[in-house]
Amino acid sequence: MAAVSASDLQEWIEGERRNILGVADMLGVSYDVYNRDPMTLIPALQNYVSRAPFDEFEQSDWITLHADLMSYVADYLIQKHGASWSVADDSAAPRGYRFVIEATGRDGHTRRVDPFDVVGKELGSLPIDITRMLASAELTLNLASQAGESE
Repeated sequence: MAAVSASDLQEWIEGERRNILGVADMLGVSYDVYNRDPMTLIPALQNYVSRAPFDEFEQSDWITLHADLMSYVADYLIQKHGASWSVADDSAAPRGYRFVIEATGRDGHTRRVDPFDVVGKELGSLPIDITRMLASAELTLNLASQAGESE
């Protein structure tokens, strides 16, 4: 594992959680409602991105949107599937590591997904579809049920 302290990882986890709770609040989804079921944020978040004036976005707006969606993807996976934040070595990253989400898939194998990459892929194929973005992360981690298979 990369040279990152447990306190750095914990600080990242807490920051991401605070961020998505702030986004939920901004979009009118209460803390209690969101914590009971993170899927309750999907309609408000979809409405938000569907109405966003992307043609007027500056670089800072894109960065904020990317960060907010990344926080949501991660928190959704943590709440719905028991995933967790982890650290992955990455020599191409400025710090030499990346924060990723790790989960055990339906086949019992542990996999990782970088929510930053999931969101980046979605932003590259506008219009943004929140459900598709979440499904992409679930499929990468082998968390989604197969068609015709019961939960």
